[in-house]
Amino acid sequence: MNLKIALLQIAPCGSLEKNLEKGIEYCRKAKEMSADIALFPEMWSNGYDICERPPEEWKDEAVPGDSEFVHAFGEAAGELQMAVGITLLEKREEGVCNTLILFDRFGKRQLTYAKVHTCDFGAEKDLLPGGQFYTVDLDTRCGNVKVGAMICYDREFPESARILMLQGAELILVPNACPMEINRLSQLRARSFENMLAVATCNYPDTVPDCNGRSTVFDGVAYLPDMEGSRDTCILETGGAEGIYMAELDLHQLREYRRSEVHGNAYRHPRLYGMLTEKEIREPFIRADYRE
Repeated sequence: MNLKIALLQIAPCGSLEKNLEKGIEYCRKAKEMSADIALFPEMWSNGYDICERPPEEWKDEAVPGDSEFVHAFGEAAGELQMAVGITLLEKREEGVCNTLILFDRFGKRQLTYAKVHTCDFGAEKDLLPGGQFYTVDLDTRCGNVKVGAMICYDREFPESARILMLQGAELILVPNACPMEINRLSQLRARSFENMLAVATCNYPDTVPDCNGRSTVFDGVAYLPDMEGSRDTCILETGGAEGIYMAELDLHQLREYRRSEVHGNAYRHPRLYGMLTEKEIREPFIRADYRE
């Protein structure tokens, strides 16, 4: 039985109330298409409208994780018997976060993940970054699936997906809000390939500034027993238009592949990776803000 993933590549409406209404509408449409999981783009509560605005202005749009906005998607998940990954600008006591909350098909909150690698070279420098990566057992129509989360810029750091793989993740959900081009798509492909897991990314459509759709699902299975050479792990790549895009993930195929192939955790040498966790880099390196 295949896990059906709905990517809600939809444009925001300019207010929390309208985004709530449209979001619930598209969850219902996804269920009509037999989705097991529906995933929103990054920061759906305010449409990622934080660029070129004063931080104090957009911070006022943050909503708590126990707000009516969030609860409405939990109720919809339970009513529709479909997991929902809703995203928001989340208000916490210690600051404001870029957050994904995942409800299971019974409407129970299973995961709350705040973006770890905030884009501190831009508006996100005023966000509070998350402090941990999480993997959960998600009860689906296909049985339990190990699901983790990254958000947009997290994909640029191989450690994000590697940690989730080590926690057992079979599927990583990735809300997104940026132009997807060959290099960023290649990063997602690599995270999937090197960790033998599926990566599902949902972006905003091309009607949203600085976004272009091209949401994707990579299933992580590069080789099949009866196939010469490797296969394309991309099982879905959308165009730029608004819509619901469905991908079917063959869990049996993925699990058999993970049992027999050489990637992921099979032949790592973690005793040699200590430098990755050192607070100070021993050799000079070029910073992102370097100028000659």
